[in-house]
Amino acid sequence: MRGATRAIEDGRRTGRETVAVVGKESVGKSALVSSLTGDRPTSDNFRGSTVRSERYVTADFEFVDTPGIVLDADTEATRDALSQLEDHERVMLVVPATDVDRNLADLLPLVEGRLGTIVVTFWDKVAETADTRRELEQLSADLGVPIVPVDARDVSRPMTDGGVTDAGVTDAGVDRGGGGRESSAAASPDTDYARILRALEQPGPFPGSARRRVGGRIEPPKTILERPSVGPVVSALLLLVPAAIAVWFANAVAGELDPLVGTAFEPAVARASTLPQPFATVLASEYGFLTMGPFLFVWAGPTMLVFAVVLGIYKNTGLVTRMTVSLHPTMRRFGLSGRDLVRVVMGFGCNVPAVVNTRSCSDCTRCTTISAISFGSACSYQFPATLAVFAAVGMSWLVGPYLLVLAATTLVYVAAIAPSEARRSSTVVDRRTFLQRPDPRAVAREAWSALREFVLKALPIFALITFVAAALDRAGVVDALGSVLEPTMGLFNLPGGVALTVVLASIRKDGIALLAADGGSATALSPVQVLVAVYLAGVLFPCLVTAFTVAREVSIRWALAMMVRQAGAAVAFAMAIAWGGTLLFG
Repeated sequence: MRGATRAIEDGRRTGRETVAVVGKESVGKSALVSSLTGDRPTSDNFRGSTVRSERYVTADFEFVDTPGIVLDADTEATRDALSQLEDHERVMLVVPATDVDRNLADLLPLVEGRLGTIVVTFWDKVAETADTRRELEQLSADLGVPIVPVDARDVSRPMTDGGVTDAGVTDAGVDRGGGGRESSAAASPDTDYARILRALEQPGPFPGSARRRVGGRIEPPKTILERPSVGPVVSALLLLVPAAIAVWFANAVAGELDPLVGTAFEPAVARASTLPQPFATVLASEYGFLTMGPFLFVWAGPTMLVFAVVLGIYKNTGLVTRMTVSLHPTMRRFGLSGRDLVRVVMGFGCNVPAVVNTRSCSDCTRCTTISAISFGSACSYQFPATLAVFAAVGMSWLVGPYLLVLAATTLVYVAAIAPSEARRSSTVVDRRTFLQRPDPRAVAREAWSALREFVLKALPIFALITFVAAALDRAGVVDALGSVLEPTMGLFNLPGGVALTVVLASIRKDGIALLAADGGSATALSPVQVLVAVYLAGVLFPCLVTAFTVAREVSIRWALAMMVRQAGAAVAFAMAIAWGGTLLFG
C-alpha cells in the first residue's frame, strides 16, 4: 500500500498519468508493459512471476504492473493487485484473445466505474479476419471502452534519432461508439504502440459486465505434458533440467576455474589480513568474505544464473504454466499445488526470491511451500558446494542419489506438515497456455532480475553471515559446538570430524564444501557416509539468509518453529538413510 501511495505521489510530482495494469496470471501483462515501455521495472521483480506490483516509467505514463489475479485462491499477490485498483483510477485491463468472454466476466466487476482501456493479448494466436476485428469493435462500442488487440511480446515503439520516444500519435482514437479526439503526436498511427497510447489518452468507464460476447475460446494444442500417465513424469524431469545443467557446469567448468580464481584472490586476501580488526577477520579469515570469494563467483553465482535463465525460458515459452497444470493433481496429494512446486524448484537458484515468490501461493499452502523451500531447495550456495564435495572425493555419480533422496524426503516432510485443508482445497490451477518460442529479451530481463536480487539481497546477508561466522570462529564458538556435537555423529554412522561442517553449514550453506577441503573428512568416508554427511549438513537447518527472509515474510516466531520442526525431520531422515544404506550396501 505504501508503494502504491508513493507511485501516486510520484505521478503527481512528475505530471505522468498512472495506469494500473490488471489481469489474470499468464496473460502477458509484464511482457506487454516491458515491450510498451522498453524498460525494466523500477521496483523489485522476482523471476518466475510478478509477485508484487512493479513500476515502469515513461515520459508520459507510469505503469503499475500488478500480480496476476487468481480469483479462486486467497493469495497475497492477488490482494496486492486488488489494492492497486483501490489506489488508481485509470486501469489497463489485459485479457487473452483465446478466452476474452470468461476473463471479462471475471474481471469487469473488479474495475467497474474506473476509467481505462482493454488490451487483448495473444492476438497472434487468433486468425485475424474482418469478422474477428469487427467483433472487437462491436464489443468496444457495447462496453464504451477502447479495445486494442496486440501481440504482447512485440509492441513496436516508434524510433527517433536512434532512440525510443514516448510521443503520442496523430490518428483519431479507438472508436468507442462515440468517436475519439485527435492527439498531437508524431508516431505512426499503424503500430500497436500508437493504438495503445491513443486508447490510454481516451479511456472509457468500465461497466460491471459485458452484454455482448465474442464467443468461444481457443484451446492450445495438447502435448505430452497433458497426458495423465506420463505428463507429470515429463514435467518433473523438465524441472530437473536446471540442476542437470548445473552439474555439467560443475564438472566441465567450475572445477577448472576454481583454483585459477582462488589464485587471483590471494593478493587481496593477503592485503586484507593486514587490516585492523575486525576487518581482517571478516575479510581474510578462514570463513572471510574474500576467502570464500572464489566459491561465490565460480560456483554460487553461475548456478543461480543457470536456474534464472532456464526458468526464464520456461516462463516465457509457457512451459511453467503447462508443468503447473500437469503436476497439480499429483502435488495436491501432498498438500501443495503445481504452482507451489515451481516455487520450490526456484529455490535451487536462490531461496530468497523463491520464498518471496510464495506470495502467489494460496494462504493455506504458502507456509507449507516455504517449509519445502527451506528443507528441500538446495540453493545457489548449497547445491554447488554439494557438487564440489562429490567431485573432490571422486563420487560425482552421487548427485543422482542425492537429488532423489532430497526430493523423496521433502515430499514426505511436506505431506506430514501440510494442513488438512490444503488437501481438501478446491483451488484449481488455470487451464494450459499456448507454447511459443522464447523471447531473448524477456529471458534476459529474468536473468537480470535474478542477478539484481542476488546482488542486492542475498549478497548483503551473505556478508553479514561472513561476519557472524568469522566472529564465532575467532571466539572459539564454532570449534566448541563442533566438539559438543562430535559424539552425536555416531547416531548417523559418521565420524566426529563431520560435526564442524554441520555447525558451519547451519550458518552458511557453502560450509558444506569444508568436507572436501584439504584433509577434509569426506576423503575417508564411504559413499553412503558422504551422502549422509552432505544431506545432514544441507537440511538440518536453513541458512541464515533463508531464515531471515522467512522471518520477514511471515514472522520471527513462525520461522523459529519451522527451524525446530525441520531439524527434527532432518535428524530422523538422516538416521534412516545412514543405517538403511549401511544395511543395503555395507
